[in-house]
Amino acid sequence: MNIYADRGNIAVLRSRLEWRGLALEVVEAGVADDISPGAHDLYYLGGGQDRDQALVADDMARTKGAALRSAVEDGAAMLAVCGGYQLAGRGYVGVDGSAMPGIGVLEAETVAGDTRLIGDVLISATLGDDTREVAGFENHAGRTHLGAGATPLGTVLAGHGNDGASGTEGVVRLRAIGTYLHGPLLPGNPWVADTLLGWALAHRTGTEPALEPLDDSLEHAARSVARGRALGERSERLIGRRA
Repeated sequence: MNIYADRGNIAVLRSRLEWRGLALEVVEAGVADDISPGAHDLYYLGGGQDRDQALVADDMARTKGAALRSAVEDGAAMLAVCGGYQLAGRGYVGVDGSAMPGIGVLEAETVAGDTRLIGDVLISATLGDDTREVAGFENHAGRTHLGAGATPLGTVLAGHGNDGASGTEGVVRLRAIGTYLHGPLLPGNPWVADTLLGWALAHRTGTEPALEPLDDSLEHAARSVARGRALGERSERLIGRRA
């Protein structure tokens, strides 16, 4: 599945390794393709429309679910965005009551809402011992509810987040991240990209490296623009409620 330019996330991961003199091999897994749990260091599940999710949901649960669960339990990294986030959880229930299975990597369940949650998003995200602002764009009808004890990726500063009500966005479990943030996410949030790369390299080598710093001035400028949009939309919504 690939909408909202989510392949840009893969391009960012590749570039940030190459700029440090390291190589990234990308292996695409289609419907019915098997996955070997120990063969890969980072898994990426992109977003897609409901019809795309329906096409891949059964295959994900039946053919790939056990391998992906095992890989994450063994320390591999994962980024699951929007539709990929929903399928990485326990499952998705549509407006008509139809159910799509999830692969159970993330402690989250999603039900379809009657309206879409759309707009720029700003969150305060925590990964490991570090907390920073992360900006992106959301466009989802699903309302994702985290399981008891699940750790959200962050708290919503502006936007809707997981369900428009809880004030949470995304979820983190071990080295797996689920989120509704598009944009794509990683170009404007290099901290998240480098966290994923550090996790992936730790899975490969057994030791999480201290990645060489890069000049991220352009990336920070892009996030600053996205941050301003998100906070501006929040102000407009608050003014609209008071009017």
